[in-house]
Amino acid sequence: MGTPLSDPLHRFLHADPALSGDDALSPIDRILDAVRAHLGMEIAFASRIHGGVREFTHIRADCPVPVAPGVAEPLEQTLCQAVLDGRLPALMHDAQQHEVALPMPITLALPVGSHLNVPLLLSDGQVYGTFCCVSRTPDRTLTERDMATLRAFAQLAAQQIESELTSARSQTAITERIAAVLSADALTILHQPIHNLRSGTPVGVECLARFADAGERGPDRWFDEAATVGLGEELELLAVRAALRTVPHVPPGCYVAINVSPETVIAGALRGLISGGKPERLVIEVTEHSAVTNYAALITELQPLRAHAQIAIDDVGSGYAGLRHIVDLRPDILKLDMSLTRQIDTDPARRALAHALVSFAREIGCKLVAEGVETEAERAALAQLEVALAQGYLFSRPMPVVAAQQLLLGQQEPAPLVQLPLAAPAPLLARRA
Repeated sequence: MGTPLSDPLHRFLHADPALSGDDALSPIDRILDAVRAHLGMEIAFASRIHGGVREFTHIRADCPVPVAPGVAEPLEQTLCQAVLDGRLPALMHDAQQHEVALPMPITLALPVGSHLNVPLLLSDGQVYGTFCCVSRTPDRTLTERDMATLRAFAQLAAQQIESELTSARSQTAITERIAAVLSADALTILHQPIHNLRSGTPVGVECLARFADAGERGPDRWFDEAATVGLGEELELLAVRAALRTVPHVPPGCYVAINVSPETVIAGALRGLISGGKPERLVIEVTEHSAVTNYAALITELQPLRAHAQIAIDDVGSGYAGLRHIVDLRPDILKLDMSLTRQIDTDPARRALAHALVSFAREIGCKLVAEGVETEAERAALAQLEVALAQGYLFSRPMPVVAAQQLLLGQQEPAPLVQLPLAAPAPLLARRA
């Protein structure tokens, strides 16, 4: 009946959603519409079988139907179960001619004329539910070829359902994992010292969150996954509170930097957490891994924070921390991303960009901190550029709070100083005569 099977499948798989007229349709809805149109049926639906009931999950129809997605009914009172049991054929040209079908509630309510039904099978062979096409009038032109079409679309729907189930299980596992951390306050704060580039003297620390499975999953993954399940702000605030508890362990004259995303700043909870802080002791590093969608709200929320903390922009030179981010937020500190500082001693482009940022920072009165410094040559190049501060493995790795306290108190030796030339460096950028 109609065009070959490959044609409707091809049209579905290559359809332009913009042409559908309904962007809200789910993939399963689109599959149901495609098979219903191809077979010339009035109704197509997918259902889930669980706990002794058949629950409608998706329904597409061009006529009134007595049920809606979410409605469930006893399984033994459905045509679907009778087909699965073998008491009714999968293809019925006229359900009114089948004694088993006649007393079924749906047969009486519509009434049911033609009816095609196949199971929705997951990859492990489990029956998830059923995939059906129904019309209120009999149709004796339906053939086994039409059943093959229905099975093909049902397989496509089952693949989509299985993908959604896998995603849902993953989201549930993430939610449970994050919730366990939140309820047990189960994260640790490490300090990575920040040093004066020329003297090597530690001047502050950045607080870094670590989780119990640090060897398998980095903190970025924890925070990214928390955001996907709507717990990103809660996890960030847990880390902020843990970081603030370490401030008394940092000697006077040194500062503590704490990372916060723009979304968490905008949410407003940060105000209460840092009230009572002092700008010379506390720095809020605005991290950014996605574009800021509401600069006005971010600027509004940052303003009252400045009474208690300096504002730093993290990851400058990478990702979304671009010029607008710098200009609009008016930071006290710019942190050069490690993608800019790595190999800066050998890469003229990196040196030129860093030189420009040094000049820019000087003009707006903010300090520069270079992240990810790993070699003496990188430190020398950054010092020649007059970058004031730096952190990285050359100086020290992230360490327990007590160890960082000892280093800041001078009870541990800082990294050895690099010998810097006394003469001023040659111009990095060509000047016009």
